[in-house]
Amino acid sequence: MKEQTPDGNGTYSALAKHLDQAVVGVPYSLTLIEILKILFPGDEASMALRMSFELKTAGELAAETGEDEEVVRERLDRMARRGGIYSEQRPGQERTYRLLPSVVGFSEAPFWAGVDNEMTRALSPLWVRYMREEFGGELERGVPLVRVVPIGESMKDASEILPFDAIKEKVAEAKFMAVANCPCRQMWRNMGEGCEHTLENCLHFGGMARHIVEQGMGREIDSDEVLRILEESTLEGLVHICDNLNGVLTTICNCCGCCCAFLHTKKVYGRDSVSRSNYLAAVEVEECVGCGTCEERCPMGAIVVGDSEVAVVDESLCIGCGVCVPTCETQSCGLAVRAEVKPPPEVVEFVTARIKK
Repeated sequence: MKEQTPDGNGTYSALAKHLDQAVVGVPYSLTLIEILKILFPGDEASMALRMSFELKTAGELAAETGEDEEVVRERLDRMARRGGIYSEQRPGQERTYRLLPSVVGFSEAPFWAGVDNEMTRALSPLWVRYMREEFGGELERGVPLVRVVPIGESMKDASEILPFDAIKEKVAEAKFMAVANCPCRQMWRNMGEGCEHTLENCLHFGGMARHIVEQGMGREIDSDEVLRILEESTLEGLVHICDNLNGVLTTICNCCGCCCAFLHTKKVYGRDSVSRSNYLAAVEVEECVGCGTCEERCPMGAIVVGDSEVAVVDESLCIGCGVCVPTCETQSCGLAVRAEVKPPPEVVEFVTARIKK
């Protein structure tokens, strides 16, 4: 007799453990099981169990499962459209498929298209609960998944932009770019809560960008539109968060302090879920008029206008995002390089740290 697992369904418990093998895993919980039941209904769960995080063709997977290749291909395409797996079509080659990690992956994919439907409404409260109550440790395991990176205009001295933070140069080098909708803000809106920040500013590059466009989850854009979106997001008070990897750019999220799982986990629970930038908000006291705009905009509560009626920065809370800068009427607020500069980890360092932890 097959041993039953705590959720009463061996297939989904096995799938949860299988997906947890990724560099960005998924800690087991009953909430996660409910999420997987929605994302991988019926025979799709068994299909996912047979897949890995390496690309394979439908023919290769059909040979492993003993099923008809066309049946397997149709199932895989359906899974990709739903957001459970990754699909790639390289020029002159057969389409391939692989599992997605949780982040960036199957936690966001159903929401990228900005569609309000039965599935996204069912997933929203489950993901919000899971991310805030059960997933926090995974965000920081060994090393934070993501890091804050400000746009150069926030610097007091543009010459102080560190090489690994030259985001405009990295965007210019990207071969394929796409924009999708912010998953976090959609989840909260589906629950009748959240904020009024704009949605279409979740930026992706390379293979993931192609996948998003192919699956109708977003649209292709060029580097000029990427920079426009980043500048508008800065003015809107959103924080730019990208891969915490040196020399790698696959995603730039534009996050709010109220809905973002990374920022909320850091601010409320004190977890190291997002690596702060190597910059710090700095205020020129002689120029500051104590208007309080920077205090209102700061997503981490790191700036306060005290009794002296001058903005004061708490360095321990500041993540160096630069949100306080563009709306400072007296231009007394800006970013300066921190005393201790810490570059993002190399790929090997990142993977090793997460596996060891």
